[in-house]
Amino acid sequence: MSSTEVSRETLIERYFPERKEEIEAYSQLLIGAGIERGLIGPREGERIWERHIFNCLPIISLLPQKSSLIDIGSGAGLPGIVIALARPDLTVSLIEPLERRQDFLEEAIAPLVANGAKIRVLRGQAQDFREQAHYVTARAVAPLEKLRRISWHLIKVGGSLLAMKGESAQEEMKSVKNSILHEIRLEGLELGRIVELRKGG
Repeated sequence: MSSTEVSRETLIERYFPERKEEIEAYSQLLIGAGIERGLIGPREGERIWERHIFNCLPIISLLPQKSSLIDIGSGAGLPGIVIALARPDLTVSLIEPLERRQDFLEEAIAPLVANGAKIRVLRGQAQDFREQAHYVTARAVAPLEKLRRISWHLIKVGGSLLAMKGESAQEEMKSVKNSILHEIRLEGLELGRIVELRKGG
C-alpha cells in the first residue's frame, strides 16, 4: 500500500505521534520559504509529503533508541529534521556549508528546540568537524564512495553510515566493499532503500 492510499492525517498520526503540529509547521515552511529561497524546487510543493517528508521515514527503523545521528549536507533539513520529529529520543546534528541553507535550518529548528527537540545546526562541511555520532546519514549528497570518504571520521566505532539511495543503490554498492542494502517498506509508505556501511573496531 502506497502513501497515496493512506490518508496524510493517518500517516502523520502513525509516524509523528508526539510532533504532529511541528511536522505540519515544517511542511508549510518547506512549501513557503523553502521554495522561495530555492531549497525546494518550485513544482515540489504539492508533492512535499510523499516525495520529501514521508520518503525520509524508512531510515528510522534502523536507528536504536537514544542514538545520535549526523545529517550531512542537510539542505532544507531532509532527512535530519524529519528524523528528529519522528524520533524525539534521538540526538540529531545537521551539517550544512551553504549560508542561505544554514539560515533556513536555524529558522526551522528554533521552535523545535524550544519544544525540547535535541537538534542543532553545525555550519561547515563534514571534513571540518571531529565530533562523532553513532550514525551518519545523507540524502542526495554524493556517490557512495565519496560519501564514505568525507564522513567516515564522524562515525563512532560500531556505528554506521546510512545512505539514502534510489534505484541506483545496487550499482553504487559495487564501488564500496561490505555494504549492506536495506529495502524497507514501512506501513503505508513507498519502498525505501538505505545502504549501510558499518564501522568496525
